[in-house]
Amino acid sequence: MSYVNNIKMFVRVYELGSMSAAARDQRTSPAVASARISELEKHLGLRLFNRTTRSLQPTENGRIFYEGARKVLEAIDEAEAAVVNATQNPRGTIFVAAPLGIGRRFIAPHVPAFKALYPQIDLRLRLSDRHVDVTAEGLDLAFHLGLLEDSTLKVRLIADCPRVLCAAPAYIARRGNPADGAALVADRHDCLNLRFPGAKEFQWTLRTPDGPRRFEISGPFESDDGDVLTSWALEGHGIVMKPIFEVAEYLRDGRLVPVAQATPPLATQLSCLSQHRRLRDPKIRLFVDFIVLRIKSELSARLEGLALHPA
Repeated sequence: MSYVNNIKMFVRVYELGSMSAAARDQRTSPAVASARISELEKHLGLRLFNRTTRSLQPTENGRIFYEGARKVLEAIDEAEAAVVNATQNPRGTIFVAAPLGIGRRFIAPHVPAFKALYPQIDLRLRLSDRHVDVTAEGLDLAFHLGLLEDSTLKVRLIADCPRVLCAAPAYIARRGNPADGAALVADRHDCLNLRFPGAKEFQWTLRTPDGPRRFEISGPFESDDGDVLTSWALEGHGIVMKPIFEVAEYLRDGRLVPVAQATPPLATQLSCLSQHRRLRDPKIRLFVDFIVLRIKSELSARLEGLALHPA
């Protein structure tokens, strides 16, 4: 089994491009990671990486070995999944990523219940609003909020999520309620935007009588945490564009008020992404079915009775 562990370490070092990052990923120390790579190189009788104090690059032999090593690990995963499926005794660890708001509201609260049903399955939940690379980061699943571009991943659409532009009554009293996207720009309203490295939504795309149109919004505050933007909006610092499910309670009690309703935002989508082979693993299928059912139920409950946009 030590040889398989060495191969696993090699694959993660290759994919992450860092000995220390791979060590963290495999929950061990950089010294152990380095030792495993050295042991593998000794066994093969060739160098897999060119290492300096500042960089680590795969050799040509390393690139060739990676393709075969990855297939070996995939075959082991599939064999283990087949045995587990046959015994109806799912076990192992699932690595899941999700946006902060989705993870906090819809996934984390249900993890203990899933664990109670399947005590031999562990779950590692990573929450961030940044873009994640499912393959490179060794994830089994990633929940994604946004419209997807072409993807080689398996995509399971969970729900279409309408969005709303909204602000606190204090902000509206101070700056007025813009009628549409054009007023947002012309009157230089303070717009609270979600931005992080790699983010593409630097404009707001709104529905107009002539079809979707991008508006160049601006504002003094931005963050890579969507819940921070909501807090700023509640404090009266500006206008925020949010999925309605995230701000439904504030819209109901009046702490936030819809604005620019003549040009509402385009809806976004909540999806679950995975590598195709991962869904053959019974523990992952169990978790996806379990959590998607609960997400759909909670989304429906949060949106019930809220009709914000004119027909």
